[in-house]
Amino acid sequence: MGPPAATTLLEHDFCSHPEARFLTRDPPQECLSWVCHGVVTTFVLLVTVLLFPISAWFVLKIVPTYERMIMFRLGRIRAPQGPGVVLVLPFIDHWQLVDLRTRAFSIPPCKLTSRDGAWVSVGADVQFRVWDPLLSVMMVKDLNIATRMTAQNAMTKIVLKKYLQEIQTEKLRIADQLLVEINDITRSWGLEVDRVELILGSVLQASQETVPQAPGSRPPIPGLEGLDSTIQQLALQFFGKTLAAAATRPNGDFETEHVEVENETEEPPHAVHTEPGGSSEGRRFKAEEHLSALERCLSESLVNQVKACYQINVRLASGAETTTYFIDLSSGRGRIGPGLPDHSPDVVLEVSESDLEAFILGELHPLNAYVCGRLQVHGDLNVALKLEELFKVMKQRR
Repeated sequence: MGPPAATTLLEHDFCSHPEARFLTRDPPQECLSWVCHGVVTTFVLLVTVLLFPISAWFVLKIVPTYERMIMFRLGRIRAPQGPGVVLVLPFIDHWQLVDLRTRAFSIPPCKLTSRDGAWVSVGADVQFRVWDPLLSVMMVKDLNIATRMTAQNAMTKIVLKKYLQEIQTEKLRIADQLLVEINDITRSWGLEVDRVELILGSVLQASQETVPQAPGSRPPIPGLEGLDSTIQQLALQFFGKTLAAAATRPNGDFETEHVEVENETEEPPHAVHTEPGGSSEGRRFKAEEHLSALERCLSESLVNQVKACYQINVRLASGAETTTYFIDLSSGRGRIGPGLPDHSPDVVLEVSESDLEAFILGELHPLNAYVCGRLQVHGDLNVALKLEELFKVMKQRR
């Protein structure tokens, strides 16, 4: 009679989830594997008992109420352990703690285009918690980054389908829709999003199309079309009859009254202005000058922190040409220069020249640019984000 199938089942209702049933039930072991597993476990357990109480300092772990321990014994997963005192056998048990408390992260404001062509800056605050610690370890390598990217992609997809007026007046409904779409993906990871708050930063460019007004809604006030309806009503209180008349008269009935409201804190999307003849050197980013300044910040301590080589493909303002540079922080004091590196790079980055300038000047965080789609990374994202250490040194010396 062969050995029984080795199974480890969760002691809670999480097993009702199909992924949980699959992950918590190990496949049957072969006879030899089962015997070896039992012999090794018994031997380690006996050694632990013989060395007691000295071994107690190493094999007994205390798991708080708000955490669970996911344990692998000889590579085979066991049921979540805790809370309380848990026995961890040395050499054969590998474990990881999973926090069950509610956590939160922010999606940095990104410039997105609405359905009617308006440019808006939209971000979000997301609160989530782990409901199945086993799935959170088995399904995703980096739960935080995966959840952040899922929320960013879902927000972008939803905003692209909405008109500017809908984004401004129906933020709660859009947030609920975003929560549902994120949960559709993350539930299979053992994670559940509890709350999403959409944050409308600013309207960078008003809509280019005329959207039919909903029945009973007030028409926008001239000069304030891109602002929230609440702000329009406040402006109406301040400017009085002038704006009220402007909101009700046809376009051709104005004589001498004119109100112009300028938002000094907002800027339209960056544009490159070229003079006749194709010269744009007045505002043009010179990559060589900034990279030369970066090279003066290189040091052995910085190389020891980063230990990576980067290839940077810079898209010029014209959009039709790309220039390649390298930043080698893998050995010595590091090197920076044009062209390809001497050896295969660890990460390849693609970025516009204006965004690269913003990185170097400390005006744009690389992670924010990556989340917003302004920085493309080919390789390990964590290695790519280490390049920020160089930008920090540059900012300190400025």
